[in-house]
Amino acid sequence: MRELRIRELAGVFVVAGILSWTGARLWNSLGTLPSVPLAAPVVLALIAVVLTATALSLRARLKDQRERRPGAKGVDPMMAARAVVFGQASALVAALVAGMYGGTGVFLLESLDIPARRDQAIYAGSSVLAGIGVIAAAIFLERVCKLPEDDDDHNGRGTAPAV
Repeated sequence: MRELRIRELAGVFVVAGILSWTGARLWNSLGTLPSVPLAAPVVLALIAVVLTATALSLRARLKDQRERRPGAKGVDPMMAARAVVFGQASALVAALVAGMYGGTGVFLLESLDIPARRDQAIYAGSSVLAGIGVIAAAIFLERVCKLPEDDDDHNGRGTAPAV
């Protein structure tokens, strides 16, 4: 399984932002602008919390397992794999959504004197921050689920995900 690459996520974010900014300018020339829902940053923040909680839980269970504590619950490899896949998918979607709302937010910066647009800009900015939180949580989860370095690995790639 491939690791998340910050460069790819940043590319998705930038392309989505540029397309969203262009779309917002075009849409505004027609006399209206699609709104940024208040639920967008809330949902992204909830996903970040779920990913972080999963990573912390797995990290504690792996530590207990490594230290061979009595009654330690092991980590099912398939469950860890599913968690990593969920994290990676969430990071890609968050990069896309944060880029979309980021582009719209940049467009809305031109008209902060209008209260409705100011509120939309705040929602868009909050969505970008929450999207960055999802990406950070997904990367943390991926790091938690990595296997230790394999001595037989001679291709210089270091560690691999635990799945």
